[in-house]
Amino acid sequence: MDDAQMAVIMPLIMYGGEAKSSAIEAIQAAKAGDFETADERIKAAGSAIVAAHHGQTDLLTKAANGEDVPVSIYMVHAQDHLMTGIAFFDLAKEIIELYRVIKKD
Repeated sequence: MDDAQMAVIMPLIMYGGEAKSSAIEAIQAAKAGDFETADERIKAAGSAIVAAHHGQTDLLTKAANGEDVPVSIYMVHAQDHLMTGIAFFDLAKEIIELYRVIKKD
């Protein structure tokens, strides 16, 4: 694996993990009734996912253009982090809305 591949893979891992962490922080803030922080953290999670998608899109574009995009354990790990981050982000948005309803009363 060369440095160029790692330069794409590591941000996927980093931003995917950041998205998950921010989503969890958003849920915790909503649980505490701090919806301002919850909104800030869920926005941060969304930004991390967008950043990760840029790297993923670059890889997909290369593959679509016929370039060799080797799959390594690092690539699998990176995709796992991104997908987990996306799943947490999507669920966190729903959980935050549930807490808004619960805390309204």
